Amino acid sequence: MSDIAVLINTAVAVLAAVLLIVRFRVNPVISLVLASVYLGLAVGLGVEETVKTITGGFGEIMVDVGLLIAFGVLMGSILNQSGAIRRLVEHLLKTFGPKRLPYTMGLAIGTLLQSIFLDVLLVISAPLARKLAPRIGKLGTARMAAAMAIALECGIVFTVPGVASLALAGLLNVPLGKMLLFGLLLVIPTIIISIAVMTFLFRRGFWNEARDEDHTFVAEEDSEGEEPENYLQSAPAPATSTASGTQPSGSAVTVIERERKETPLIVLFAPLLTSLLLIGAGALLEIFEIDLPWLQLLGEPVIALLIGLIGTCLVTRASIGQQKVEAAIAVGFKESGQILILTGVGGSLAATVKAAGLGDILGGFFSASTVAPLLVVWAIAAMLHIAVGSVTLSAITAAGLLAPIAPAIGLDPVLLALAAGAGSLFMVHVTSNTFWLLQSLLGQSVRGALKSVTVGVSVASVVAILLIMPMSLLF
Repeated sequence: MSDIAVLINTAVAVLAAVLLIVRFRVNPVISLVLASVYLGLAVGLGVEETVKTITGGFGEIMVDVGLLIAFGVLMGSILNQSGAIRRLVEHLLKTFGPKRLPYTMGLAIGTLLQSIFLDVLLVISAPLARKLAPRIGKLGTARMAAAMAIALECGIVFTVPGVASLALAGLLNVPLGKMLLFGLLLVIPTIIISIAVMTFLFRRGFWNEARDEDHTFVAEEDSEGEEPENYLQSAPAPATSTASGTQPSGSAVTVIERERKETPLIVLFAPLLTSLLLIGAGALLEIFEIDLPWLQLLGEPVIALLIGLIGTCLVTRASIGQQKVEAAIAVGFKESGQILILTGVGGSLAATVKAAGLGDILGGFFSASTVAPLLVVWAIAAMLHIAVGSVTLSAITAAGLLAPIAPAIGLDPVLLALAAGAGSLFMVHVTSNTFWLLQSLLGQSVRGALKSVTVGVSVASVVAILLIMPMSLLF
């Protein structure tokens, strides 16, 4: 088959998948499998070879990242059940103050908390952000909404163990330790710069409180595991005098007892931090070619995350009890299922594209320069996201298309993974579940959400690719 025919059939397969998802509301998993079947048959692989390629691609990506995704999601679910997120936000507020909260909360969400499934992390942290927004000042809602949106979406594609970053690393054969190091190197300045840009725009009149905030919105308080709305600034209840001296009463007793019973925050997060440090250490050993077998074993991502999961179970069991840990694990298994299947079919599409010979056809085009391929990768992922509306799905689909091309480009695959992730952030809009959750949970109008979410995350997308391009000249 001619090169032009392969290109046309690949384009038809991708466009058909997008049309099925957007226009006919077909499940993304089914749509991507159908696209893979069409492409295999259209380029002449035959029925048997097409099915073999699809199932083989699914299996290969599961070998690479299946356990990693499951372990990461389970850890996040257990940490969520323990109340660690609420306590972390309280600690950040007390340590850094309300003025710096958008940056500190954004960095925490974009890095440390990425083991938690996106929708769960959003639903838990957004009410806290809404409560704290008035303490920041006049533009509190705008700044917190933009910080939340930027951190959530950047974290999921750049930070290990965010599910999209794991999928990108697996599809493009990037060592997970390397993805961790490069992802952190990128995500931290991207979040800080993007929040600063949005703050500048808001202060120059980009935000109109009367039109961009939904003042009729009254969220129900989360009565489970949270204090009343002014819990971070309320004064203790009056003390009572007794024969033995003055003693606290009312809510002061409750707060004191809770603080005494709660496991220290550093202890709750220690297993997750340990696993990430082990992965990073393993990556450094590989980069500098140091031979330490015992540390290489512990630094293997599967072993490191398994250690983190076991440690998280033990720590939280002592804190919240075995029954709640088991309930959190059940929720984690439910959440990880859809992520695993979607990632797997991304591998199926990648395998089919590779079998069709697209990598050889486009290899020469992409290898013409160093910077241009990254811009093309970014643009492909951006267009897919605008069409599909899912950051994770567009990143996985773009990586699936690019995986066969990566060896011919001559760039380090980690740069392609980061560029695909950056492109998938562009134009988060009304087809995204994250858009509507941030709009409702943070008390914004749709107009306001288009500014804080759509513009905010698009700014992060552009900032990220502008940071990635100089990295390509260094690595």
